[in-house]
Amino acid sequence: MFHFLLVLTLLSGQAFARDWSLLQLSFGLKKLPEVDFISLIDQTVPRNSDSVHYSSLAKEDWPIDFDQYRDQYVLRVNVAAEEDLSTLYEAAHELNVSVWEFSVSKRFIDLQVSKDSGVEFLQHVTARWPDMDLQLDLVVRDLPQTVFETYSFPDDDDDFTVQEDLFFKRYRDLKTIYQWFDLLVATYPDLLEVEWIGQTYEGRDIKAVRLTAHKSEPSPEKPLKTLVITSGIHAREWISVSTSCYILYRLLQDYEKGKKKARLYLDNMDFLFLPVMNPDGYEHTWTTDRLWRKNKQQTYNPRCYGIDIDHSFNFHFTKSEDSPCSENYPGEGAFESLESSVWDTYLNETKHDHPIYGYIDLHSYAEEILYPYAYTCSEKPRDEENLIELAYGLSQSIRLTSGKSYAVLSACEDKGSDLLPAMGAGSALDYMYHNKAYWAFVLKLRDTGSHGFLLPPKFIVPVGKEIYSSIKYFSSFVTDK
Repeated sequence: MFHFLLVLTLLSGQAFARDWSLLQLSFGLKKLPEVDFISLIDQTVPRNSDSVHYSSLAKEDWPIDFDQYRDQYVLRVNVAAEEDLSTLYEAAHELNVSVWEFSVSKRFIDLQVSKDSGVEFLQHVTARWPDMDLQLDLVVRDLPQTVFETYSFPDDDDDFTVQEDLFFKRYRDLKTIYQWFDLLVATYPDLLEVEWIGQTYEGRDIKAVRLTAHKSEPSPEKPLKTLVITSGIHAREWISVSTSCYILYRLLQDYEKGKKKARLYLDNMDFLFLPVMNPDGYEHTWTTDRLWRKNKQQTYNPRCYGIDIDHSFNFHFTKSEDSPCSENYPGEGAFESLESSVWDTYLNETKHDHPIYGYIDLHSYAEEILYPYAYTCSEKPRDEENLIELAYGLSQSIRLTSGKSYAVLSACEDKGSDLLPAMGAGSALDYMYHNKAYWAFVLKLRDTGSHGFLLPPKFIVPVGKEIYSSIKYFSSFVTDK
């Protein structure tokens, strides 16, 4: 009864979180996590004086409505036991709390909450699992401002060219990215070709860029090896899109400079980039909701639209109990999402039948390298030893470049598929590995700190450099085979 009255008192504003430690000492009570959460919110943290606050700009100059995120936070819950993560995920799903990230390797789950929903979640968890050891942190304290800081406003000198790094000073919208493709092709017509994949529900083009320097048709005895790099399958993961573009850019630059490895790769390999796999969703993040995840396809529920493309591929597709309102809604059947369907058609029916030796799907965030399978932990991938060896090689190349340690683990562990089977079903990773590619990985990019999906533009080049190093390692591995 005392616990119940104390929580009511705290929520009514008649007690202060700073006094809780004294109450603990006096009564010998277990510290309640909802009190920690309130204390974290109430802490005064100095504002970054280098950044303009979104509220200082006229609303008509805002690219989207930042007030939609007002009084929202990203709460990180750290646990000691891996199984507790799945428990917390199920609790979040039950209470309709948005899950940002679920990291088995680093033992945390990130949740987007208000003060009330955060307290409700923590009360629910501690009531049902009173012995669970939870450690709390606020990853994002001022969500509208953190969202705002991912939108860079153009400078007067923002007339980028392919010879300079100006393109990577900021994140770019879909129109600008496609214009950049055209500029690249005009500059490097012997190396590049833009290929039309299909159209989205809202009528936007899905475009890929093919990069190669080989001069003759490959022979059956020595086929041209293809490395496929996709990104932007989840709309809000902007850093994945910029990183894919950066890898393309660096390969071109290094080849033009005559660097031996780049020459080796482009003379003996085919690189296929699909930087924006979800054009409708990506555009929506630029005009309406920065945190949108799915595509924009109509569903059977007219009030809720969008399919999670990365659950809609035809390999162990699982129809979820989630409604179309859920961020993870996979559709009613495999390949219902137009983006996954046209990608499958492109791979199966185009003239490009070169064997795909490698597949890399870029995501954010958590700094992890995942290998197949995602749908289950009970099935082992073929050539598992080589997959794991290659994954650790990718991780080492990143660490030697930037010092960042990307964890290596099976995608099923990351998804918690052994406990939540639908979470790993129908993934692009499993589909590509089972049907198309010899080796396939998901690279979950930065960060693990205070930004999550909202990595500031100043990190575009550092992330690009570390992932480019892993692509070079992968390419060396492929050309040696």
